[in-house]
Amino acid sequence: MPEIHHTDLLVVGAGPAGYTAAIYAARASLKPILVTGMQPGGQLTITTDVENYPGFATPVQGPWLMEQMRTQAEHVGTRLIYDLIVHADLKNGPGPDGYFHLTGDSGDEFRARTVVIATGAQAKWLGLESEKRLQRGGVSACATCDGFFYRGKTVAVVGGGNTAVEEALYLTHHADRVHLIHRRDHLRAERILQERLFSNPKIEVHWNQAVEEVLGSGDPEVVCGVELKDTLTGATSRLAIDGLFIAIGHTPNAGPFRKEVACDEDGYILTESSGTATSVKGVFAAGDIQDRIFRQAVTAAGTGCMAALEAERYLSGIPAMTKT
Repeated sequence: MPEIHHTDLLVVGAGPAGYTAAIYAARASLKPILVTGMQPGGQLTITTDVENYPGFATPVQGPWLMEQMRTQAEHVGTRLIYDLIVHADLKNGPGPDGYFHLTGDSGDEFRARTVVIATGAQAKWLGLESEKRLQRGGVSACATCDGFFYRGKTVAVVGGGNTAVEEALYLTHHADRVHLIHRRDHLRAERILQERLFSNPKIEVHWNQAVEEVLGSGDPEVVCGVELKDTLTGATSRLAIDGLFIAIGHTPNAGPFRKEVACDEDGYILTESSGTATSVKGVFAAGDIQDRIFRQAVTAAGTGCMAALEAERYLSGIPAMTKT
């Protein structure tokens, strides 16, 4: 039988942004409810060694880090509900009862005085079985997160836009050799980035090439190469590498919120430049759902904190924080 849940603050999403928002909201006695979504823990649940999250002298496992955040959120008073929001009524503001109304896949109804959307974004993948199998063995979608592990090694980046070129340039600070694999004969990246790419002696560009297979070896299995196919001739070749970075874009998990709050053309929720407020008063967005630039666990957690603080001020009738 569907239930109706009431809360001062509803957090949608269980990644670093969502858990942090819930922790701050609970400590402010807002008795938050957090709806986890389909992938509690977000992208960190498919990440092995996390070496750049503050507070840990040695690498920690992504799933373990998210488990610690979940435990802390519950410990301070957050109520977790394992459900997926499939409908949201936000754009017209709170209803006559003073609540925003949202519905879960279970049929449960969530009524909240404020909402923090922290549903994140998902990296786009090539769709290969071998790519999925080796996601914990050398296939990554984040050079900033994992580049450090390839000091002195050879890596490849797939893509032709700004993200791919930026990832390739970043990886030159760690790897000895960086291969950029692109299925066309020209890049979409900005001209200044292309100039930096072409002038970097560590980078080799492979034009008109598509990754057909990710090759692995060893036990546990790790990336040892890729099989490439020429998009013009159909000829195949192999390239030996130690790590593969997929940089063909991200998809924000806007779902039922895309038509309820202002979003950009790609579906990222737009927030005020100085905070996390959306186009709807009382609704805030944090983490990768509104951050298309940094996409780091620590920055997501930071905006989760901001969203909770702004929600608390909103509920208290205090004007939004302004720059001084």
